Amino acid sequence: MLKEIIIKDFAIVDAATVELGTGMTVITGETGAGKSIMLDALGLCVGDRADTRTVRPGAKKADISASFDLRDTPAAAQWLQARALDTEDGDCLLRRVVSADGRSKAFINGSPATLSDCAALGQLLVDIHSQHAHQSLLRSATQRQLLDAYAGAEPLADAVKVIATNHKGLAHDYARITGQSDADNARRDLLAYQVSELDEIAIGDGEFSELEMEYKALSNADFLLDSSRQAIEGCEVAQDRIRLLKKLIDDDRHDERRVGNLRDLLTSATIQIEEAEQELRHYSDGLDLDPQRLNIVESRLDTMNKLAKKHRVLPEALPKHHLALSEELAALSGGEALLADLQQQLDQLRRDYQTAAAKLSKARKQAAKKLATNVVNILSQLGMERCQFSVQFPSIPGNELSTRGSEDVAFSISTNPGSDAGPLAKIASGGELSRISLALQVAASESVTVPTMIFDEVDVGIGGGVAEVVGTLLRKLAQSVQVICVTHLGQVAAQGQQHVKVSKGSSDKATAIELQQLTADSRVDEIARMVGGIDVTDSSLAHAKDMLERVNGH
Repeated sequence: MLKEIIIKDFAIVDAATVELGTGMTVITGETGAGKSIMLDALGLCVGDRADTRTVRPGAKKADISASFDLRDTPAAAQWLQARALDTEDGDCLLRRVVSADGRSKAFINGSPATLSDCAALGQLLVDIHSQHAHQSLLRSATQRQLLDAYAGAEPLADAVKVIATNHKGLAHDYARITGQSDADNARRDLLAYQVSELDEIAIGDGEFSELEMEYKALSNADFLLDSSRQAIEGCEVAQDRIRLLKKLIDDDRHDERRVGNLRDLLTSATIQIEEAEQELRHYSDGLDLDPQRLNIVESRLDTMNKLAKKHRVLPEALPKHHLALSEELAALSGGEALLADLQQQLDQLRRDYQTAAAKLSKARKQAAKKLATNVVNILSQLGMERCQFSVQFPSIPGNELSTRGSEDVAFSISTNPGSDAGPLAKIASGGELSRISLALQVAASESVTVPTMIFDEVDVGIGGGVAEVVGTLLRKLAQSVQVICVTHLGQVAAQGQQHVKVSKGSSDKATAIELQQLTADSRVDEIARMVGGIDVTDSSLAHAKDMLERVNGH
């Protein structure tokens, strides 16, 4: 339920606070007073676009807040909880700040939010019916959505839409793969030849580098063996000379304190040269003069280099390239299996669609009968006793699965006995359409799940006894949901349990709007003005007082 709206520097409103309660609240005022400004401000909180005209002239920014009680709105509470935006008291505060340059910020319970988030949350909090709502009711999409909501079939409609969308995507993939079959066949033949060629040589990871090292060793074996032998001989000569040096140093005639360190160095050098000689002998023994092996290694390296050049890759990259080609070939070779799998999925989706669409169609047609009966009853109360209303279900042409279901939805009406029924846009006049729109909104509101319904001058073009019926209908609706109604009809205003008057004042410098909560006495004056005109007479006051007393059962 909407508890409070706080407005600051919005349009021509300096500052205003409106507290709202349960039941039916009416908003009235003279023509041009700005009765819809409060609803426009609320619209900004629930995601409407803003512009520079939003800000009061001379102000830096407009600041609007709307607070809601969520005790009877579990869907909104769950929405907030899922996004970690819930509060301990269970309330919800929507705030919108619009600067003079047109930039705006939105907040949900103090946290920055996007307009799309505000709009999504707003749909769970308020249902706004404007005086131009009948225009949207002329569209088939609006009629279909209204019926689905009335039938409680929105989850079914969403399921049908998802299945149809998925089917369309898979069908596109199937057509794309099928259309590429010729090109795929040519590519598959080429890959088969290339993979077979690489399979035959079977190059291992790191093999090219290893063969290069082996080739280098084999091709230089003579040189390596000769240089190794010379190095070994050098080690032997060095050991002989060090032994001679050590013998000379070991003479007792040398001062031990001065030659001790030198003797240690010579001993260490002897050990290192011996180890070097051992390593050289081990290295020399590993060298192999094998011309046959050399030819084999040389031939394989040549083959690898030719393949690498052919495939335009480095020789070292051939194993990785081989794997990539093999995987691509496997993917193409599995094209038929993929097509078969896609076809199986498409068939299953079509079966799922037929099941879901059939359930949706049944729910729509059942609800359509009830909706038509309710609308006709309400229209009868609104002075259109001879009007006949029905819901038609024209089939959707084509074999493609429609996101709308197996049939479309079209509201049909006949305003006079004996006349053919037809679409709303072609049959109903402007005044009739306004009443039909109101009847649809009131009838459909029986299934509404939001706690607050707002009607912005939906009673335009209605007067007399019909206006009183409109007020009665809205008050009846207010027994189950909070109703906020902007009206210019005294008969409707008298039905309100709370009354807010909008007044416009002006000075030499600016024009401002005041929102005033009316008392019982001031309500009489306001309704008297609405039914009697600018000049309030004793007769109009008595009429207004009588209207209020009849509504309140006095």
